[in-house]
Amino acid sequence: MTAPHDPPKAAASHDPPEGAGPYDPGLAAAQEALVRAMAAGGPMPAGFDAGAVRAAADGILLKRAGEVARAWPALAASFGTSWRGAFTAWARERPVRGSFRDGWDFARAHRDGLDPAAARELALAEVRWSYDGTAPPRRRRAAVRRVPGGFALQVLGRVGEVATAGARRAMV
Repeated sequence: MTAPHDPPKAAASHDPPEGAGPYDPGLAAAQEALVRAMAAGGPMPAGFDAGAVRAAADGILLKRAGEVARAWPALAASFGTSWRGAFTAWARERPVRGSFRDGWDFARAHRDGLDPAAARELALAEVRWSYDGTAPPRRRRAAVRRVPGGFALQVLGRVGEVATAGARRAMV
């Protein structure tokens, strides 16, 4: 499973880069509104072609679904051919948080309908990471989670699974 990566910290200054034109607060506000409309379900800003903005937003959502599918392959596979439609419908009104967190949030929202492989993938993420749905995930020192057919245990970075129906053990 892929570990989340924190984006680089944004510069605190709104000063234009050297050699750039003067800073235009109106243009910056329009650009911010456009990005919100395309990536986070924000309202359509005035002066933009609504059809073009929706097409760009749909492209961003499809790209996002592909990135989440790479980070959460069992989750995406559990939805089969309906993955893109299910994920984009869910993500349309939610801000981008990165593929790891987006997949985790989606999996939690659909926890009751996950197949065993996707439920296992979610449980293994939850045994490795502490995540409250808002703050970035943090590594856990120790945890236990149910997985289909048993339990996943994590102690000091080592993860193991114990089957409840037998004595099978596997290290992940």
